[in-house]
Amino acid sequence: MNTLTLKIPPALDIALAEASGRQNLSKSELVRRAVTAYLGYADKPSATPSALVLAGDLVGCFSGGTADLSSNPRHLEGFGKT
Repeated sequence: MNTLTLKIPPALDIALAEASGRQNLSKSELVRRAVTAYLGYADKPSATPSALVLAGDLVGCFSGGTADLSSNPRHLEGFGKT
């Protein structure tokens, strides 16, 4: 991957840092996504399919189950212990 260096005003740097924190992305990834969207490449198919595309037929095929399985630490009690 190539490196690009740019200068931005302090206010934009603060806004970028806040947005990257909210989205849990690095500033570089956020800027890459913004430039990609600006240039119109977001609509073009990627050479590497996403996990959603690969498992698309499985997404939403189950009903019921625990709604907070990924966020409730109680479900992981004893996990990995022998």
